[in-house]
Amino acid sequence: MKILCVFGQHNYGDPGRGLGYEYTNFIPALKNLGYEVLFFESLNKSKYSDYADLNRALLQMVENEKPDLIFCVLMTYEIWLETLQLIREGSDAALIHWATDDSWKYEQGSRFLAPSFDLHATTYPSAVKKARKDGLDNFVLTQWAADSTRMMPPLPASECRYTVSFVGSTYGKRQQWVDELKHRGIVVEAFGYGWPNGPVAAEDVGRIMRESQISLNFADSGLVIVDGKPVHSRQIKARVFEVPGAGGLLATESADHLEEYFIPEKEVVVFNNADDLADTIYDLLAHPDKRDAIARAGYERALEEHSYEARFEPLIQLALEKRANRSEASQGIDFKRFESIALSHRPGLFLCMLKYILLLPCLLIWGRQRGPRAARRFLFELSWRYMGKKTYSASNWPGRIFYKVS
Repeated sequence: MKILCVFGQHNYGDPGRGLGYEYTNFIPALKNLGYEVLFFESLNKSKYSDYADLNRALLQMVENEKPDLIFCVLMTYEIWLETLQLIREGSDAALIHWATDDSWKYEQGSRFLAPSFDLHATTYPSAVKKARKDGLDNFVLTQWAADSTRMMPPLPASECRYTVSFVGSTYGKRQQWVDELKHRGIVVEAFGYGWPNGPVAAEDVGRIMRESQISLNFADSGLVIVDGKPVHSRQIKARVFEVPGAGGLLATESADHLEEYFIPEKEVVVFNNADDLADTIYDLLAHPDKRDAIARAGYERALEEHSYEARFEPLIQLALEKRANRSEASQGIDFKRFESIALSHRPGLFLCMLKYILLLPCLLIWGRQRGPRAARRFLFELSWRYMGKKTYSASNWPGRIFYKVS
């Protein structure tokens, strides 16, 4: 069976940020399951002249390769709803969307994108609940996992190169966590975009985790609206499975449903604040046998239950079943219709004027680098709130005037 993966090769489509998570984890797992895997770059904007060019290239690849299944991880509006519909009508492929951050992306994106897919895989029970309320029946609960090709048994604490490490970008409160630990006498070796150590190669991530006595994970995903009130959301991140799978000892900020995947204090350790984390670190460093036992138990749990092969196979089979029940019969990709749709993506004079009206104050406030991003973000936030699913169509305003802005 042939599977076409549609996502970015690098984080945010930027080679300077290192290889992307889905590229380095999803593709090997699908190959391990015995599938022929193709890849389509959907995030690196330097490869296409605009979103119309990107969508045209995807349709051409689907027409030429005729995949049995298309596995998408969409960031914003890079693949249009019209393009997905043309694929549904013009090919025999089943479509899966693996959603990220549905704690907040459900409202602004997933509820609009999901109807275009046979299966929408989410890691959030709350998103499944909302989807059912909204009449969406193709949401399936899944979870992040570990790359089986990088699973290694733990090293004893005495053989570890690092005391405490963290692998990931510096966004959110991560710098604050690291500074808080440093203030308490604990130095964290941090790797990734924005840290002094910089990004590391994908093949080195597991090695760093395995060679660390303690590997950190921070679960805060920012503010979300619950029952009309802003609250801090803590989510289970991929690192929760990566660290034990790589043979590391995971110290993670608490998150909803974490205990369904690992037993706290037996397979991983959990903290809630900086003092709690510092006490935990000092305790584990003072008792290496305890540290080694938890790392071993976490590794064995990940090896048995938490590989991407175990996650993907049931999703693929369910998507194929849903595709078989679809009424649409393959008609071949209608490129003439696509070119008609692509005409609506041209910005026109009004949108060009709007772009500069938005840009001017943002440039004055945030400067030449961050200003355009702020303007695009402002327009996107207005768009999904007031224009709904049209935000993800060819005629969406943010994509028509801010293609080059990440």
